[in-house]
Amino acid sequence: MKVGLQAAVNDARVDLNQASSQRQLAISVGAIAGAQPQNVPLNLCLILDHSGSMKGEPLETVKKAAQQLVEKLTPGDRISVVAFDHRAKIVVPNQTIDDPTKVIKLIGGLKADGGTAIDEGLKLGIEELAKGKHNTVSQAFVLTDGENEHGDNKRCIKLSELATEYSMTLNSLGFGEHWNSEILEKMADVGGGTMRYIEKAEDAVNQFNFIFNRIQAVGLTNAYLLFSLTPKIRLAELKPVAQVAPDTIELPVQEEGDKYVVRLGDLMKDVSRVILANLYVGQLPEGEQIITSLQVRYDDPMLGKVGLLSDSVPVTANFVRSYQPAPNAEVQQHILALAKYRQTQLAEQKLQQGDRTGAATMLQTAAKTALQMGDRGAATVLQTSATRLQAGEELSEADKKKTRIVSKTILQ
Repeated sequence: MKVGLQAAVNDARVDLNQASSQRQLAISVGAIAGAQPQNVPLNLCLILDHSGSMKGEPLETVKKAAQQLVEKLTPGDRISVVAFDHRAKIVVPNQTIDDPTKVIKLIGGLKADGGTAIDEGLKLGIEELAKGKHNTVSQAFVLTDGENEHGDNKRCIKLSELATEYSMTLNSLGFGEHWNSEILEKMADVGGGTMRYIEKAEDAVNQFNFIFNRIQAVGLTNAYLLFSLTPKIRLAELKPVAQVAPDTIELPVQEEGDKYVVRLGDLMKDVSRVILANLYVGQLPEGEQIITSLQVRYDDPMLGKVGLLSDSVPVTANFVRSYQPAPNAEVQQHILALAKYRQTQLAEQKLQQGDRTGAATMLQTAAKTALQMGDRGAATVLQTSATRLQAGEELSEADKKKTRIVSKTILQ
């Protein structure tokens, strides 16, 4: 398995008459299978809310989705299941999937009762996942339908950070209307995974399958993107790097010696992670010049090797005295994806501050941005929310959650 690494600048021509020019660098990173592709063994932990509010159809459909997922596992894969209400318990200890029937039966025995403490389930789930993380793709599904009423949200984020330190990935699923989208989004973003919304009980199987299909496509794990910037080239000071595909996430940047480092997490074989970096380009000599070099550090669980380095990829720009713009249409699409996300975030902030007019305006702007990039599904959701605010209506919890989801990704 190798790393696929490509980069493009939104305009590869730079005006030599300008002391500084701003450029957006789109970086596509994925895993490339060899001549005889093999799937890396999976190590999954299902962390399921079985509190009293899940009683009836919600819990039954979640159990069905979990059971169908277990049926998809193959020999060599590992599974563990943790259930939580205001406490947490191990339903299925971490084990290879030798007897799926037994696991399915144990999941089927879950009953709804008690309150909600997500962090208790998360802590126990990470402990179980850690038992099988050697040479596997280790990912957790965290599902809840409620607020973390008996838990600590800050602890959830700290545990998500801890999981990434152990090369694990966390995915969050919110069921119904009453879960905290901000916390579940932060958990997934920090944990390197994805957040999904199960609006109706019958959606549970599809959403579990969506995440599972992504996990099956993982070929390399614990990936980091390394930037080596040429002198006179610098990253923007505010929010310099973000992922824009498959989901939009603001990414923290760290310094390692003379390099800037961004954690990417798992790399998939059929879906590239696209990273957008905001650069300020100073004056360099006339002609084609390297502005940065890129490299990926990663683990290959199939080979049992860690800390591998991809080939270095130089990124160039052409410094010219007679400047004519040369925009890159593909990079512009990525810029629009990030704009849609940030415009929606501003709308949410204005709504929280009581500025309904400002929120509606920003949602309309985000809807127009979505249309520009051809994301008609998001445009419809965003414009509908804007129209309701303009009409003096309140946004339902479902409206708010749909708005949050479409800001981060293109609807499937």
